[in-house]
Amino acid sequence: MSKILVIDDESMIRWSIEQTLQAAGCDVSVAETAAEGMKLFRQFLPDVVFLDLRLPDADGLTVLKEMKEEGGGDTAIIVMTAFGEIRTAVEAMRLGAYEYLKKPFDFNELEVLVGKALETSHLKREVGEFRLERRKTYGPENIVGQSEKMRQVLSLLGKIAESDATTVLVRGENGTGKDLFARAIHYQSRRADKLFLDISCTAVPETLFESELFGYEKGAFTDAKATKRGLLELADGGTLFLDEVGDMPRLSQAKFLKVIENRQFKRLGSTVDQHVDIRIVAATNIDLEDAVRAGRFREDLYYRLKVIPITLPPLRERAEDIPLLLHHYMRRYNVEFRKDFREISDDALRLLVAYSWPGNVRELRNLVERILILEKGDTILPEHLPPEITSAVSLSQPAASPAQLNGPLSASGSTGRTGFSLPATGIALEEVEKDLVLQSLKMAEGNQTRAARLLGISRDALRYRMQKFGFLS
Repeated sequence: MSKILVIDDESMIRWSIEQTLQAAGCDVSVAETAAEGMKLFRQFLPDVVFLDLRLPDADGLTVLKEMKEEGGGDTAIIVMTAFGEIRTAVEAMRLGAYEYLKKPFDFNELEVLVGKALETSHLKREVGEFRLERRKTYGPENIVGQSEKMRQVLSLLGKIAESDATTVLVRGENGTGKDLFARAIHYQSRRADKLFLDISCTAVPETLFESELFGYEKGAFTDAKATKRGLLELADGGTLFLDEVGDMPRLSQAKFLKVIENRQFKRLGSTVDQHVDIRIVAATNIDLEDAVRAGRFREDLYYRLKVIPITLPPLRERAEDIPLLLHHYMRRYNVEFRKDFREISDDALRLLVAYSWPGNVRELRNLVERILILEKGDTILPEHLPPEITSAVSLSQPAASPAQLNGPLSASGSTGRTGFSLPATGIALEEVEKDLVLQSLKMAEGNQTRAARLLGISRDALRYRMQKFGFLS
């Protein structure tokens, strides 16, 4: 039920509005003075306030300011005024009033105005809740990682978000979460109430890149049927995220450099400068220094972008975060797929920590999603893992102990030593693998599960090798 507060010293006005809006299904409270009205405002948290500009104990404009200062930004405040006080009503609008109503007023007009005010108030609250949810979603607390490298990155992220830095360069391999960090910077900054817009420099055809970025005037080119605002203009006050900036068309780089330096640009086909206040977060997974040397990227733009650089570590360099990430995504997908996975077996965890994760966090997330979709039970087991993990890890990595997996990994936990000495003359690795598979099967008397356990791999991985070496028909 919509809540209405009426503050007016005329009893007939209060009664009339109360009766009219109660009949329309609203919950109405009334007050005769500013002091009583403010008390009800704090308790009642109304959607709409009818506020008389002349009260016995205070000026209506003062009450309006007080309501706005106390968090009344979502409340639609309608000021009521006599005919000769229009100038004061206009001042109230400047201070944040939703609308003004001249006395005496038509009650049909009042109901229509309340309907519009309620719609505006509810929309503001929904937007406010959405923004709060986005801040929570992209808050630093939702970036999983306790390794030293991640702590350093998160510390830098917080400093950047609090600052007025307008240019940030995020570097990292595919799948390290560059877009997540860009959003975290935005939603933890003073720009969070404005737009976060992103553009992939590889996804937009070169011929359309500038029109997407700068916008265009009607008639600027053949298909320009109407004026269009570009992403730079739409992101004014907020953040523009340029993904894969290393692939920005060479011809557009000079124009974009001017945008960074002057914070202004022209729409295509226009002679008028558009001024913007934006933060630019650029991301890349390529070596921009190499691109500069190869002539694919402007050197001056590179140095202008890297005023504040952030380098996100690949997952293989923060293996102690892998168990945390696995449990994080298990919780997420348990809810989404109505599953109840809670644990990871020691054998599966050894394989997952030892794997090199070329696809980084994105690959890990996709793996957990696939397991929870396809498998049953409450524990992730080695047989749930794909061959690319079990086969890649079994001979190239040592088995870490459960203690190493449950706590921070020591430097010795990933030395890559297998316990075998390589002869000076070299050796055929495939022959060694074939011989080890054969020995394990003999020791296990043909029991594939026991043989797989002797080699520290899953049964599926063992069968893959048995087929590979012709031990299975």
